[in-house]
Amino acid sequence: VASESPLASKAGAAILERGGNAVDAAIAAHAVMTVVAPMWNGIGGDLFAIVYDAKSGKYYGLNASGWSPAGQSIERLHKMGLREMPQHGIESATVPGAVDGWQKLLDRFGKKKLGEVLTPAIQVAENGYAVTEWIAVHFASDVDLLRNNGVAARTFLISDRAPKMGEVVRNPDLAKSLRQIAQGGRDAFYRGEI
Repeated sequence: VASESPLASKAGAAILERGGNAVDAAIAAHAVMTVVAPMWNGIGGDLFAIVYDAKSGKYYGLNASGWSPAGQSIERLHKMGLREMPQHGIESATVPGAVDGWQKLLDRFGKKKLGEVLTPAIQVAENGYAVTEWIAVHFASDVDLLRNNGVAARTFLISDRAPKMGEVVRNPDLAKSLRQIAQGGRDAFYRGEI
């Protein structure tokens, strides 16, 4: 299992050791990446996958990218005075597809249940992870953006500054959300409290 994070790779390898397959391992690794690299991954993001089924010799593709929200339209944006999509903020957000993608991949190709493959990510979010050099650079470059949002600041900043390499970051709110998804599946994310 190869990923940018040793924690994510370890999570995927552990799933393989417990009888999971490549899809189970990929989801476990991706879920950990949502914790340790939140600026690139996340339950609020998208998912794309290509799966090769060795038995049939076929490839399957999944585009779990988000659709525009039902209330969003070009006309609505024009009424707000916008002529192009903003790079930040709620107006540019799409309906997240990652959680739906996890569920679809597991239902079709997985051997494990969502709860089992999300357990490592829940543990990392609760117990914390040491910020890597590369992640520290990205937190530092986005510190002003994070400060502009109270929830983001409370979640990702330490004493109103970006976490430094080696500092431990915990995200109990993400652990709670992942636990709800683990127990209730995709509906916990799209129809539940989250």
